[in-house]
Amino acid sequence: MGFAKLGLTAVDCPRPRDLAEFYAAMLDGRIEGEGRWVDLYLPDGQRIAFQGVPDHKPPQWPAGDHDSQQLHFDLFVEDVEAAEEKVLTLGARGLDLDDDGGKRDFRVYADPAGHPFCLVRA
Repeated sequence: MGFAKLGLTAVDCPRPRDLAEFYAAMLDGRIEGEGRWVDLYLPDGQRIAFQGVPDHKPPQWPAGDHDSQQLHFDLFVEDVEAAEEKVLTLGARGLDLDDDGGKRDFRVYADPAGHPFCLVRA
């Protein structure tokens, strides 16, 4: 039986405000803070924090032997194609977009700081 409750997920990145704005545009969150620490409060009460790291090195996906992905978000969407267009416009880049003609229900992207995330069919 668990004895703790997750408070937040903190993500290292070079520009916290910029990355918080990227995720806020997808998740409809409210941003608070400036400088090295910026919080993104989501409508369902979850919180993601973005922590500035000047010498941040983005993970190398899918390498697991060095510079591994460190963390990733699975973001559930109704329409992967429409969501893909939006995330690319926001500054994401595709890492693995071959969903085998819709048979695989996710596609992998990198956020502007290089962290992998997946758009997953809800």
